[in-house]
Amino acid sequence: MSQGAHKQGRFQKQEQKEFFEEVVQIDRVTKVVKGGRKMRFRATVVLGNKRGRVGMGIGKSNEVTGAIQKAIAQAKKAMINVKLDGTTIPHEVRAKFKSAKVLLMPAAEGTGLITGGTVRKVLELAGVKDVLSKRFGSSNKINNTRAVLDAISKLKTTPYMEKRAKAKAAVLAQAQAKAQAQA
Repeated sequence: MSQGAHKQGRFQKQEQKEFFEEVVQIDRVTKVVKGGRKMRFRATVVLGNKRGRVGMGIGKSNEVTGAIQKAIAQAKKAMINVKLDGTTIPHEVRAKFKSAKVLLMPAAEGTGLITGGTVRKVLELAGVKDVLSKRFGSSNKINNTRAVLDAISKLKTTPYMEKRAKAKAAVLAQAQAKAQAQA
């Protein structure tokens, strides 16, 4: 009886995902060749760990699942690190990719993601929880995704963030010294 339970997978451990994935767009694309039309699928996928790493990939294949797998593999190679200031971004940033323009502004804790579409997907997977944004120009999902990735790659550490990190380190060092003195 216990062997049946093991086969059904009830006792297997749930493995933790390293990255979370979000499919931005799946398109059917055609290529006209001598014998007619060749149909393929193009998948755009955003991959992130929700703790400051995010990437985007595009994959093409004869099947949707193959295209998604290729896009995930490309996204893993194109990961970028995002500078976060708590749950938001450190400063206002603008970016442009082709005709897609994006404006990202930091927001107070608890505001949430005031964004739409692809901008939301990218920022969620990057680990940003509070931000205001506006998208200008193109409504093309791929170009908007690339514009957001360009914007968050431009983020830098601010002097205020450095000051706060030093203060936090000093408090931790003081607490450790106190604990060692008591021991």
